[in-house]
Amino acid sequence: MQTTIRFIVNRLLKMLFTIWLVTTIIFFLIRLMPSNPIDRYIETQMVQYGLGAEEAKAQASFLFSMDLDQSLLEQYGAYLLKVIQLDFGNSLLSPGVPVMSIIAERLPWTLFTVGSGLLLSFVIGISAGALLAYRRDRWYEPVVSGVSSFLSSIPDFLIAIFLLILFGVVTWGGGNPILPIDMLRGNYSIGVTPGWNLAFLTDAFVHGLLPILTYAISQVGIWVLLMKGSTISTLSADYVTLAKVRGIKPRRILTAYVGRNALLPISTEFAMRLGFIIGGSLIIEQLFVYQGIGLELLKATSGQDYPLMQGIFLIMTIAIVVSSFLAEIFYAVLDPRIKATKGAIT
Repeated sequence: MQTTIRFIVNRLLKMLFTIWLVTTIIFFLIRLMPSNPIDRYIETQMVQYGLGAEEAKAQASFLFSMDLDQSLLEQYGAYLLKVIQLDFGNSLLSPGVPVMSIIAERLPWTLFTVGSGLLLSFVIGISAGALLAYRRDRWYEPVVSGVSSFLSSIPDFLIAIFLLILFGVVTWGGGNPILPIDMLRGNYSIGVTPGWNLAFLTDAFVHGLLPILTYAISQVGIWVLLMKGSTISTLSADYVTLAKVRGIKPRRILTAYVGRNALLPISTEFAMRLGFIIGGSLIIEQLFVYQGIGLELLKATSGQDYPLMQGIFLIMTIAIVVSSFLAEIFYAVLDPRIKATKGAIT
């Protein structure tokens, strides 16, 4: 019990330290650049809009959510306090709108599409990979492995373009495309009232179907190959050979003996990709005009909306670090030896 608590506390402290370090680096990088965004914003307000120095400075203080009359260390302390409260200031492109409000509005859409695609590809991939490893002598093994290698090498935006053509351009049997053009753009149709009702949920699912398929198809090959290699390595272990000698059913060996241990090296990869969900996919969301956090980051970058960029980057960092922390916990649950070893080392 003490080893478990020590293991979790050590990983938790490392996670918090990493978040603090990245947050600190972002703060000082932005403010110590030769021409930092705050000074450039003040200069723009004075030159283009004719504001006085104090008025432009006050407006910058409001938008960037900081007191520019304070010293750098005082600003840093206030900044950390606001970050803890998830206060990242106001958007420059949408004056008066808090950055966190924009993130909270766009993030669920990205979590829905990217998360669903990742989960779908993971479940299909590890199931197919384990089956291919266990039945390497079947005719379909090289075919599925070849297709998986092919899919894992194709950029996701090419898959998105192919799906757009397949579902929205090609007419089947001389009729209409499978999906009308308005179903291929945006998060939901015009005229549909957002809410927890069947009409809206169905419409949102149809709009998110192609992005979900894009993420799933682009990643499923990776999971198949990873799980196949890990399972083949596990099948040669002594305890698997002993289980076969004892006459245990193949299905039982595959699920209880092989699957659990084969998932160990894959769990970290899954957790890291889980963390990157927050970033979404800039190109995919742009192709489908899907209003997620990835498209919002693209707009912030092109419009030099530094508070919004900073907020999204920090949320992404927190998500990745937390995912890594959960991966280590999950790793230790699957293999208690790792917990004991790491707990003793650290």
